[in-house]
Amino acid sequence: MKVKVNEEECIGCGACVSLCPEVFDFNDEGYATAKEEKISEELTQKVIDALESCPVDAIKRND
Repeated sequence: MKVKVNEEECIGCGACVSLCPEVFDFNDEGYATAKEEKISEELTQKVIDALESCPVDAIKRND
């Protein structure tokens, strides 16, 4: 699984960062970014939870 954050759509709410800090972080402008594009199997469910929790759908699967 791969993910990408559309930083133009992100509002910086932090839901993804709080749900999966192993993959998501804030950039210098305060918007979320994916630290890793390719997600390990053990983190897949946490990333899916973060993706589904994004209020503006800024996180997209990039498989």
